[in-house]
Amino acid sequence: MTGRFTILGAGVVGLAVATELAARGATADVFDPKTEPGGHQCSWWAGGMLAPFCEGETAEPVVVRLGREAADWWQAAGVPVIRRGSLVVTPDRDARELDRFARRTTGHRWLDAEALAETEPALAGRFSRALHFPDEAHLTPREALRALHGRLSVRRAPPNGGRMTGPTLDCRGLAARDALPDLRGVRGEMAVLRCPAFTLTRPVRLLHPRCPLYVVPHGGGVFMLGATQIESDHRGPATLRSVMELLGAAYALDPALAEAEVQELGADARPAFPDNLPRIRQRGQTTYVNGLFRHGFLLAPALARRAADLVLDGRKSEVVE
Repeated sequence: MTGRFTILGAGVVGLAVATELAARGATADVFDPKTEPGGHQCSWWAGGMLAPFCEGETAEPVVVRLGREAADWWQAAGVPVIRRGSLVVTPDRDARELDRFARRTTGHRWLDAEALAETEPALAGRFSRALHFPDEAHLTPREALRALHGRLSVRRAPPNGGRMTGPTLDCRGLAARDALPDLRGVRGEMAVLRCPAFTLTRPVRLLHPRCPLYVVPHGGGVFMLGATQIESDHRGPATLRSVMELLGAAYALDPALAEAEVQELGADARPAFPDNLPRIRQRGQTTYVNGLFRHGFLLAPALARRAADLVLDGRKSEVVE
């Protein structure tokens, strides 16, 4: 079955759903309060890690399984994907944290100090061992949003004054709480740094006891640092406490980052259901795709595929309610 669908929301989920429907021969009309990607979207402040195995430390197995589809989907969509894996490190004084992380995850191999220095020279001499997840990847979120957006027509106002009369996929994130009252906001705060003297070729997670940190290279000496995880739907600017914790943890990763330029500080609230798992809910002619929590770029491809399976062919999956 093909047809014409209305997509509400032009964040990573809405754009991925529209892209998937278009790839299957359907027409997708996308509507959003703003017609260009930007800081009004929580997708704009993502790190871009396609790291399903690492997420398995705290996430359910379904997140790991669905997340393994992400890198191939993004690459097929024409988005540059860097497949150099990811690293997890911790100061020697917190070595048990790395052991705990290893027990809770799969898809990794241990690196000693010498192997770590060969894998990521910027970290030479900083850590005595690390976990390398070779099958993980990353992308630049803003580049990915622009790439999908550029192939779609995004308009400001939906037809009929917002009253949907045909098949609709609602991908509005937290804004959909008018229809999904069990959605909650989980606030994340991030920093964008520029430090040409510091080089990473893959994302690195630091298991800091107070403020776990990830650093994602976005090219040109630019890095995304994140992210706090606060039970709040407040979407205002980053707080002083969070910024101090993030930058302090970055300094613990490598003192060279003390000379980094702070280019941006950002914050937003990510949509999540009580169990932090995504859902596709069908109510009449409206299908809701939501609750991706902190896994937007990781899970959007799999949710888009399953939403398309549902609305085009009536096929249900484990994330459909």
